[in-house]
Amino acid sequence: MTASPLCALATCAHLPEGGDDARMLAAALTGLGVAADIAVWDDPAVDWSRYDLVVVRSTWDYTDRRDGFLAWAESLPRVLNPADVLRWNTDKRYLRDLEAAGVPVVPTRWDPDGIPADWPEYVLKPSVSSGSRDTARWGPGEEDAARAHLRDLRAAGRTVMLQPYLEAVDTAGETALVFLGGEYSHAGRKARVLNPGAGIEGLAGLGESRGRVTAATATDAELDLAHRVLDAVPGGRDLLYARVDLIPGPDGDPLLIELELTEPALYLEHAPGSDTRFAKAVAALL
Repeated sequence: MTASPLCALATCAHLPEGGDDARMLAAALTGLGVAADIAVWDDPAVDWSRYDLVVVRSTWDYTDRRDGFLAWAESLPRVLNPADVLRWNTDKRYLRDLEAAGVPVVPTRWDPDGIPADWPEYVLKPSVSSGSRDTARWGPGEEDAARAHLRDLRAAGRTVMLQPYLEAVDTAGETALVFLGGEYSHAGRKARVLNPGAGIEGLAGLGESRGRVTAATATDAELDLAHRVLDAVPGGRDLLYARVDLIPGPDGDPLLIELELTEPALYLEHAPGSDTRFAKAVAALL
């Protein structure tokens, strides 16, 4: 008798049962005859060699130990998305590569010396971060706090990103285009995450709870840009999963704010049938 393929869905210790996506994917895989375990990525008791495939899902605590996380991914017999993609994508300096490839991205100043006097509102964040951790939105009258935030990030040896706060976040929100098995699947709209004067985001909101998400329909312009983004990534059209986060720029045209290829929430609960599509893409690779 041939053994059934065995798949692991990697999560973090904060969510040992996995996030919504992982649980939905596990159930859908079971329905296809694929055994799927949800396992904590840094649990020393897990024998990763027994799995035919590891799919990275809710590993949302990796930012504190990025080197360890990448070493774990590179040690696996087979992991998706691939370990080299995870290495590139876990540092938001990948935005510089995409911008150089002609992708329109949210304007970003890297390791700035100070705060622009002509920016009414702006966002400071480290280039290695997940779920808006250590990120803050600053505005008029908050210059001292913003400078302290900047100093703290730099003192910790982190690459700092300074971006203008785009007003469209408050009205249109972010549109996340989800690709499964290389094909566009669905979109979600995420409401504003960073509130003015709220301070620096920390671990408390780790995961998929930040920002209310609703189902959305991607526009032609958003779809076009999402495909351009993935075309700029080597093997981007062949990735198991991808989430392309876009926001309207000052002229209304979409801009890339983030490309999530490591552990994104994929909003499967907002798109009926997407869990089955994801499971079929995984099963096809087994």
